[in-house]
Amino acid sequence: MVKFNITYSLLFCLLALSAAGILVGCGSSDSESTAATMDVTQAYQTVEAKITQAIALTPTAPFTPSPTDTQAATATLTQTPLAGSPTISPQAPTGTYLASCDRVAPGNPIDVTIEDDTQMQPGQKFTKIWQLVNAGTCTWTREYKAIWFFGPKLGDVLTVPVPGNIAPGQSVQIAVDMVAPLSPDTYQSNWKLVNAKGEPFGIGPNGDLPFWVRIVVIPSTTATITFTVSPTETDSGGTPQSTQTPTPTPGIQVAGPAVLLPGDRYDLDTNQLNLASGEDITYQSDPSDNHLLNPQGLAVIGVYGSTEPNLQACLAASMSSVPIAVESISPGVYLCYRTDQGLSGWLRYNSYSSTDESLNVNILTWMQP
Repeated sequence: MVKFNITYSLLFCLLALSAAGILVGCGSSDSESTAATMDVTQAYQTVEAKITQAIALTPTAPFTPSPTDTQAATATLTQTPLAGSPTISPQAPTGTYLASCDRVAPGNPIDVTIEDDTQMQPGQKFTKIWQLVNAGTCTWTREYKAIWFFGPKLGDVLTVPVPGNIAPGQSVQIAVDMVAPLSPDTYQSNWKLVNAKGEPFGIGPNGDLPFWVRIVVIPSTTATITFTVSPTETDSGGTPQSTQTPTPTPGIQVAGPAVLLPGDRYDLDTNQLNLASGEDITYQSDPSDNHLLNPQGLAVIGVYGSTEPNLQACLAASMSSVPIAVESISPGVYLCYRTDQGLSGWLRYNSYSSTDESLNVNILTWMQP
C-alpha cells in the first residue's frame, strides 16, 4: 500500500505541473492557444497511460483477515437451533439381553419330594426330586447335568445327568440321593443345571438363580417301650409283673414281583396287570425316550429312598399325581404309593431292560390299618 500511494502522488504532481503550463499560456495568440490545447491533451493522454501502467505494475498486498473478522465469519456460519427444537444425542443401549437357548423354569410343583423345611433324623437317607421345565430354545441332551452349586452337599452325589432328551416346553424330574447331616440344624443345598459346555444356568427372571432342597435335622429320638401292669399278675413275692404291649403289625394285602412293558396298566391293590378297570399306575414311554410311572385316578406316588419303608414312613411320605421318570431314579430305590382304594404300600425299582424296555419291580400293599 505504501508503494501504491507514492506512485499516485508522483502522477498527481505531473498533472499539477501540466496544469500550470496551461495557465501560463492563457495570454497567447489563437495559434499558440491551439497548440497549447493539443499539448495539454497529449499531456493528459500521456499521464493516463502512465497511470494505467503504474497500476498494472503495482503489486497487490495479500489480504489477511484479522481475528475479529474470523470470529465474525464463524458466528455468521454457526446455526442457532430454534427455540423448542429437540436435542438429539447418541445414547448407549440399555436393558439386559439374555441368551434364550438354555433357560429353565420351575415345574408345578417344583418339589416333587421333600418340600422345604421337611424334618429329618440325623443321618437319614432320602431322595430329592425336582420337576423342571425346559423354557429355552435348545433341547437338553444327556450331556446336560444337574450339579451341586453351593451350600451343604448333603451326601456324595454332586452331579446327576438329565435323563434323555428334553425338548423345549417339556418337563423332567431330576432325582438326587441325599443324606441328612448328623448335627441338628437347618440345611439348604443349592443346585443348578449345566449345558454340554459346562456353562451353568438356573431359574428366575435372569436365569441365574439356583433351585434347592432345604431340610431341618431334628435331634434323634430314642424309642421307648411302654409297659403295662396287670394287677392279677404278680410274682411269688406279691410284686406285680410288667408285661410289654407290642405294636400290632399291619396286615399285608398283596406283595410280589412284576414285569411291566410300555403301555401296561398296573393295579397295586391286586398286583395284576391290564385289568378292565382299577389300575393305579401306567407304564409309558414318551417321544423323548423317557419311561414314566404315571399315577391314575386317585392314586398318588412319590420317591422314598434306598431303604425299605414301613407303613408309618409311607403314610408320612410326600406323594403326588406327577409322573416319575424311571431314568431319574436308581435301581434299588423305593417309591411309596397310595392306591385308588386308599391302601398304602411301596414299589421297589429293581432293573430296566433296554432290549424290550421292560421294568422289573416288587410291590407290597398293606391292608387298611
